[in-house]
Amino acid sequence: MIKRYPTKQIFVGNVPIGGDAPIPVQSMTFSKTSDVKATVEQITRLHFAGADIVRVAVPDMDAANALKEIKSQIDLPLVADIHFKYKLALIAAEVVDCIRINPGNIGEKSRVKEIVKACEQRNIPIRIGVNSGSLEKQFEDKYGQTPEGMVASAEYNIKYLEDLGFTNLKVSLKASDVQRTVEAYRLLRPKNNYPFHLGVTEAGTQFHSTIKSSIALGSLLLDGIGDTLRVSMTGELEEEIKVGKAILKDVGIAKEGLNIVSCPTCGRIEADLVSAVAEIEKRTAHIKTPLDVSVMGCVVNAIGEAKSADVAIAFGKGSGLVMKKGEIIEKLSGDALINRFIQEVEIEAEKRK
Repeated sequence: MIKRYPTKQIFVGNVPIGGDAPIPVQSMTFSKTSDVKATVEQITRLHFAGADIVRVAVPDMDAANALKEIKSQIDLPLVADIHFKYKLALIAAEVVDCIRINPGNIGEKSRVKEIVKACEQRNIPIRIGVNSGSLEKQFEDKYGQTPEGMVASAEYNIKYLEDLGFTNLKVSLKASDVQRTVEAYRLLRPKNNYPFHLGVTEAGTQFHSTIKSSIALGSLLLDGIGDTLRVSMTGELEEEIKVGKAILKDVGIAKEGLNIVSCPTCGRIEADLVSAVAEIEKRTAHIKTPLDVSVMGCVVNAIGEAKSADVAIAFGKGSGLVMKKGEIIEKLSGDALINRFIQEVEIEAEKRK
C-alpha cells in the first residue's frame, strides 16, 4: 500500500483536496472563456468524462465578466487561472471556487494582498502555481530555471501568504520536463503540509504528454506525493481525464473499473487478440467495480495469469477457455467465447458491489 504524505485538507467547491480524500483529476478548457457557450460545452464534456474540477483562463475583463454566467450553467467546481492582471482575480473571486495565481508574474506584493483579502471573504483557496519558465527575477538570477529556484519561489510565496494569515492554499511546481518537475516536488514536500497539485506543464501532444505525465506523476504518487493532478495535453479534453484516471488506477491509488491484463502480441497468438481486447474494453467500460481480468492470446501463459485474475479468457486454435480464479468454467468457440467471458465479468462485478 502507498503511504500518502499527510497534508492539510482544503476544499475546492465541494471537492476535498488533501488529507485522506481521494485524488481529484482536473482539466482546463481551451475555449475563449468570454465565449460562454463554447466554454460551458467544453466543461460539460469534461464533466461526462469524469473530471472532478475544471479550470478556465481569465486573460482579460471579458473573460472575468463571463465567469458568473459560466458558473450558473455548470456542476463542476470552477478555478480561475490568473496571470499578470490582479484585478481580474478580484472579480473572479466573487464567483469561482478557487484562484490560481503565478506569483512570479502577478507583480507587487500589495496586489497579492488584495487577492488574499478577496479569497478570504468567500473562504476560497488559492493555488500558488510556480512554473520554471516564469520565476521571479531574484530566484531565476540566483538559481536559474532549476528545481531549487522553483522551490525557493514557492517557499517565498507560501510565507508571504502565511504572514497575511492565509493558509487555505495548495501548491504546484511545474516544469516542461520530467526530471525538474519530479525533483522540485520532492524537494518541497518535506518542508510543509499543504496539498500539492501535480502536473507537467506544456507537456505536448497526447502521445508525449501521456509518457511525460505517466513517468512524473506516477513516480511522485508512488512516493506518496500528490493530492490532485492534471495531465496537460495540447487540445485534448477527455483524454486528459482518461490518462489521469488511468495513472491513479495503475499506480494502485484509485480502485475503480477493470484492470485488463492482455498479453503482448507474438507468433503464438491463435486469434485476433487486438480486436478481442478492443471489444472487451468497449463492452465493459460501464463497469465501475474493481476487478482484475486477463485476456490471453494462447495457452502458454494463460493458466498462470488466470490464477491471479478474477475472470480470464484464453484463446486457442478455433476455441478458447473462460476461467475464474484459475478454474476452467467452459470451453467455447466463436462469439460465444467472448460473450460468456463478459457474462462472467458482469456476474463477478455484481457480486462485488
